[in-house]
Amino acid sequence: MGLKEWIVPQDKAFFDLFEQMADTVNEGAVFLNVIINNYVDVQNQCHKMKQIEHQGDLIAHQVYEQLNRTFITPLEPEEISRLATALDDILDYIDGTTQQMYGYGVTETDDFMKELARLILLSTQEVQTAVRLIRKLDDPRAVEQHCIEINRLENLADVVLGNAIKSLFATNDAITIIKLKDIYENLEVATDKCEDVANVLSDIAIRHS
Repeated sequence: MGLKEWIVPQDKAFFDLFEQMADTVNEGAVFLNVIINNYVDVQNQCHKMKQIEHQGDLIAHQVYEQLNRTFITPLEPEEISRLATALDDILDYIDGTTQQMYGYGVTETDDFMKELARLILLSTQEVQTAVRLIRKLDDPRAVEQHCIEINRLENLADVVLGNAIKSLFATNDAITIIKLKDIYENLEVATDKCEDVANVLSDIAIRHS
């Protein structure tokens, strides 16, 4: 046990909860890809996605409860709160976009949605790995490398979004433009939220290295 761990009690519950949260976020991203790549029985699929999102909310609530009753925390309280919120935001956008697709009456998905969903999944996989690394922070540079990759994926999602909107405005169907533009943008925002997590993790790695 290191000197820091001996002097300052480290509450491992936070790291357990963050890892559970990251796993749930990734589960949502996996299921998003299932829905978009096999767009059938959408109502039931949306119900299942809502259950995943609800599980994420419950874990986030546990983080906040733990924070309120813990005197000495392994990270700064602000860092804990920011990370929990950022992780929850990813899942909110994944779920929200799925519900939006059903609510808008979207009957089929397209290559832009599939590519954005793929980039979301790659991003959440990076988030999963990076979150596990902050438990010990033996190698802050490893955390930073995953954060850099998340940023790269977000930039790719920006490009896909730009191409998707450009393609949309080549059509004359105003209602379709409005519907699909919202969906494309919200899928891209999910990668923005992954980048928000990366920013928090990067701050943690720098502060505690």
